[in-house]
Amino acid sequence: MKTLILILIVVFLNADVMLLKRYNGQNVNGWVMSEKLDGIRAYWDGKNLYTKNGNVIFAPKWFLASYPPFAIDGELWTKRGDFANISSIVLSKKPGKKWKSIKHYIFDVPNAKGNLFQRLSMLKSYKSKFIKIIPQIKIFNKEQIYSFLNNVVRNGGEGIVIRDPEALYERKRSNKILKLKKYFDDECLVVGYTAGKGKFTGMLGALKCKLKNGIIIKIGSGFSIMERKNPPKIGSFVTFKYLGYTKNNLPRFPVFMRVRKIK
Repeated sequence: MKTLILILIVVFLNADVMLLKRYNGQNVNGWVMSEKLDGIRAYWDGKNLYTKNGNVIFAPKWFLASYPPFAIDGELWTKRGDFANISSIVLSKKPGKKWKSIKHYIFDVPNAKGNLFQRLSMLKSYKSKFIKIIPQIKIFNKEQIYSFLNNVVRNGGEGIVIRDPEALYERKRSNKILKLKKYFDDECLVVGYTAGKGKFTGMLGALKCKLKNGIIIKIGSGFSIMERKNPPKIGSFVTFKYLGYTKNNLPRFPVFMRVRKIK
């Protein structure tokens, strides 16, 4: 019975957060934008922290001491290009002092009333040094959007988030909150390897990966020498980036990014 309850809780949480759609050039004048932080999505329900998949995040008690008694949603993050370090800290079941480098960057207060800024204003009375509100920039035209994106990417960022500040928090994949990146990214299952040639002889040449639709692709770039000597294990999931699709509907120029840690 306890197992069934836990399963239901996980399923509920997995479907109970707002997820982003992609920005495809539509008119969003009057909306707001912010940097898309490449960290670990974290939903606080008033008592516990969860990943977007419903897994408990074992944060230290001192980290959560000044958290509000209501739900907040955001990203656990340190700095640009630090995902591997962030995930090793946040996804550990034995939290320690390294959590001092983590901040929870909040983009919404799900159950509050009003528009986005009215909802976020509820956090101003909670003086936690670990909770930060993500700044939002008003959008006036598309040129501003792409200028902001280019600046974020140029400085090592992942992309940007565009959203309607008058929209309510929707517990689904929403067309009121959109992501825009230079590259697309996805995950695939490692099912095999090809051997390296030339300077990579004796090391990994490429990963054979299965996409969500069952198609097998090869990912041969983006690896460090250390990763080629010790490639991701068969059965693990990896994140890769790509530049759109080919005429055969395959990811164009797939590049390895990292092993995706799943609790």
